Amino acid sequence: MTSLLITGYKSFELGVFKDKDPKVNIIKKAIKRDLKRFLDEGVDWMIFTGNLGFEFWALEVAKELQKDYPLRLATLFPFETHGQNWSEANQEKLAAFKQVDFVKYSFPAYQSPAQFKQFNQFLIDNTDQAYLFYEPENETNLKYFYNMIIAASDYPLFRLTFDDLNEVMSE
Repeated sequence: MTSLLITGYKSFELGVFKDKDPKVNIIKKAIKRDLKRFLDEGVDWMIFTGNLGFEFWALEVAKELQKDYPLRLATLFPFETHGQNWSEANQEKLAAFKQVDFVKYSFPAYQSPAQFKQFNQFLIDNTDQAYLFYEPENETNLKYFYNMIIAASDYPLFRLTFDDLNEVMSE
């Protein structure tokens, strides 16, 4: 079994506020290219944490790829309460994260920032590699997780960058 943790920017961090934003198609095209490469290299589990934006788009692509690849999907939510206050449209996306092969919650509810560090360490300890859409120059809260991954010297990290998206756009 080879697992790939997938996470990255949330939609609002990319200035994407509608599902039909043209940026989403470009991002999904890049995701599909990259996920196929991971699958061809033997990845058979893709792990998500239930975030809107990059993760959700990757989930959509992964579900599409399940038709052609022996791929299993999992969502490891940080909290059981994750997404409970989301809009109705986003509740549908949350439901998609729950309609996978494996779903677990790390904590019943948020109590302290230390839970995020514990959750992130758990993800690193229990997956084989990560696929992140993140650039340190465009900093978000993802920087904490990114820095933990960088500090884990034997944990492969593959990043999708804005330069990659420009390449995909020009294809």
